[in-house]
Amino acid sequence: MYAVVQTGGKQYKVNVGDEIFVEKLEADAGAKVELDVLMTVADDGSVAVGDQVKTKAVAEVLAQVKGEKVVVFKYKAKKNVRKKNGHRQRYTKLKIASIG
Repeated sequence: MYAVVQTGGKQYKVNVGDEIFVEKLEADAGAKVELDVLMTVADDGSVAVGDQVKTKAVAEVLAQVKGEKVVVFKYKAKKNVRKKNGHRQRYTKLKIASIG
C-alpha cells in the first residue's frame, strides 16, 4: 500500500517505513505528526481519491536538517558593484510510521 501525502505545498508518494525530507515543520525530534492523505492505493489495486480517502498518515520526526547552501553572486561590470546572497533551506526528516 502506498499513499500520496501533502505537506508544505508539495506532494510526496510514500510507503510505510519510508524516510522523506519535507519543508521545516515545527516539531521536535521524536514527535508524531499527521499528514494529509490525498490518494491511497492498496495492495489489491483499489484506489481511493478525494472525498473517498478517510485516512491520515502518521510520521515520526527524526531530525531537523539544514540544506545545501546556495550562493548567488551578482556584479555589474566596470561599476564596482558586487553583491553576494546566500540561502539555506531548512528541512525536517520524517519516517512514515503508518497509513490509515
